[in-house]
Amino acid sequence: MKAVIVNNDFRVYWKDRLMYLHQFLASKNIDFYAIELFGKGSPYSFDVYNNSQDWWHCLFKNNSADELSKKNISDAVFAELDKINPDIVISSSIVFYAGALSLRWVKKNKKKFIMFDDARHLQVKRNMVVQAVKNLLAGQADGFWFPAKSYYDDYSYFHNKGIHFFYGFDCIDNRLFRNGKQKQFNNKIIICVARLVPIKNINSLLKAWKDVESAGNGYRLAIIGDGPEYDALNSQKLAVQLNTVDFLGAVSHDAIAEYYYNADALVLASLQETWGLVVNEAMAAGLPVLLSHKINAAADLLKEGINGFGFNPVSINEITEALLKYINLDGSAKQSMSANSLKIIDNLSYEKMGIQLYDALVFITNQPVKRPGILAKTLINAWHGRYNTAGWDKI
Repeated sequence: MKAVIVNNDFRVYWKDRLMYLHQFLASKNIDFYAIELFGKGSPYSFDVYNNSQDWWHCLFKNNSADELSKKNISDAVFAELDKINPDIVISSSIVFYAGALSLRWVKKNKKKFIMFDDARHLQVKRNMVVQAVKNLLAGQADGFWFPAKSYYDDYSYFHNKGIHFFYGFDCIDNRLFRNGKQKQFNNKIIICVARLVPIKNINSLLKAWKDVESAGNGYRLAIIGDGPEYDALNSQKLAVQLNTVDFLGAVSHDAIAEYYYNADALVLASLQETWGLVVNEAMAAGLPVLLSHKINAAADLLKEGINGFGFNPVSINEITEALLKYINLDGSAKQSMSANSLKIIDNLSYEKMGIQLYDALVFITNQPVKRPGILAKTLINAWHGRYNTAGWDKI
């Protein structure tokens, strides 16, 4: 069997996932390939394209999407897929170039299509006509690959439409964040790892921290990350005279584990997150988590009072309450939360991702080819997808 995964780009977390999946699927006699479209223009522009694998190709290493015509992009995608001639194509949502063009190739060549996505329907505002078109196109998939089982109910429109649901791609290599020592809770540091952009809601976190600081508990807030709001947030810190907040700037991915290990808990106050992989990282390092209810990962990884606390991110009082509730726990309760975080995150691992993908590939291979109706076929042939990341850091 040949399988290929296609995305507009594979940056940050996807890199190690692909390396693992290539090796794992090879052990199951599956040839696994990767195609990324653009070497530039990613929201994660700090992570440059540097791939050298012969099974993993970037079609436009030196270009972003806005530098190319739709014909340039589609011709290159179709040529690469023709060369590989996979049995199954795994791709991102059909709203993007990668998903839309992969779906068109699959239907033309009578192959199978799996769509992966970590956005929830309620988080994406579309008018009824646009949503109906998206549903019609996405409904042509043979499988949906989501981060976790909680997504199943969100996609109720697609139940009983011959689409195989499976899970687990929003994972990290948990082993990289395990220190191997007994976690200690004596550093009195709450860590926040986030891009300094509006959607991360750091300004509200700082307002809440003012009350935490006033309680005189000796805790510090360490904020790791960089972005366009860096100066404004530092000005806010000075304006309200916060003395226990440290902006540490960007930290390399290789060094971040030590920061988690030296912290007592993670806080993330985002107004929206399609998943939030820093939650995985923190939990793999044994941290309790204090999370906004708007973070998708919270639905599956946060167990209230078991490994942390949740809050409404637009309520300063709720953010403050969650922080103080955790800070005021005794050492044994924090140790228990740490152990629970480790147990919970073990359910999202590279090993389980590989097994679930393999099982899905085998199942879908044995299903009949889905043929689109006239309207769906017309739309598939007309839609090229897009790569608009203008709103990635806003809400």
